[in-house]
Amino acid sequence: MVSFNSSFAGTEVIAMKKKTITIPNISCDHCIASIRSELNELEGVNFVTGNSENKTITVEWTAETTYTAICNRLQEINYPVQEGE
Repeated sequence: MVSFNSSFAGTEVIAMKKKTITIPNISCDHCIASIRSELNELEGVNFVTGNSENKTITVEWTAETTYTAICNRLQEINYPVQEGE
């Protein structure tokens, strides 16, 4: 999913991407908080929320980062993305 936000003057358009990702290792809200903290350190990540019951997170980011970079960070912190996503 790609959405567009414009600045106050309407001269700048920033492409935003948003994806919900399944992460089997999520077991509680503390996992979500850890993931949120780590992903928010990535340049371009604007929003992270999660659902521990569904084992999912939703991430919104700009072109300053990539889905691959997000997945790599999740792998580094032992929350790998479910195969096939």
